[in-house]
Amino acid sequence: MRLKDKVALVTGAGSGFGAGIARLFASEGAKVVVNDINDNAGQTIAQEIRQAGGSATYVHADVSSREDTRLMIQAAIDFGGRLDVLVNNAGFTHRNKPFLDVTEDEFDRVYDVNVKAIFHALQEALPIFLEQGAGSVINTSSTAALRPRPGLGVYCSSKGAVNNLTKSLAIEFADKNIRINAVCPVIGETGLLETFMGAPDTPENRAKFQATIPMGRLSTPQDIARAALFLASDDAAFITGITMEVDGGRCI
Repeated sequence: MRLKDKVALVTGAGSGFGAGIARLFASEGAKVVVNDINDNAGQTIAQEIRQAGGSATYVHADVSSREDTRLMIQAAIDFGGRLDVLVNNAGFTHRNKPFLDVTEDEFDRVYDVNVKAIFHALQEALPIFLEQGAGSVINTSSTAALRPRPGLGVYCSSKGAVNNLTKSLAIEFADKNIRINAVCPVIGETGLLETFMGAPDTPENRAKFQATIPMGRLSTPQDIARAALFLASDDAAFITGITMEVDGGRCI
């Protein structure tokens, strides 16, 4: 098992990529803290993990809140006795639409969840990693940070901030045995699919997006979870500061 005896906190793990990461981490031996603001979804994932023989607990927290984040990190330590892996996966986007139609409230929410939440989580978790002498951070970014497209300008820019923060902090903490990486999924089979497309999730509309991906399909939670597992494991012990494209060739 690649994460045996490690404690991992996954934000936004009630569905989509986060749920896939939580399930796979648990199957690889990690004690998993499932975070979400949707209690039914988060509790369901934690229960599924336990029923499958894994170790998991659910913690409600709004990652855009510093106090919620502090309590979430503490709950992870209370559950597992330490914290080894932090996956900043929770994300938000405005619906795909012209930039001039994006509201200030939408802008604020995108940046609060996609950027400020990572700031909060890292400021709470990094002191713990420093005390332990090791830690791994995985930020869920997006190919939108690397190949921005019309209709999602605010979201794209927020993920660009995630990539730059990842690289900057990776350098700052490299000599402390703290690794900070990001995964950049292409559009995937999650609850946000229609929001990203800005159109109904029909076979015809999916086909339009799939046609832009050389490998001919959308990403899945399993694709992203496998990439995150590698980065969280000791197999990636000498890897920090990367923004790993999990995109079927989209960014080539």
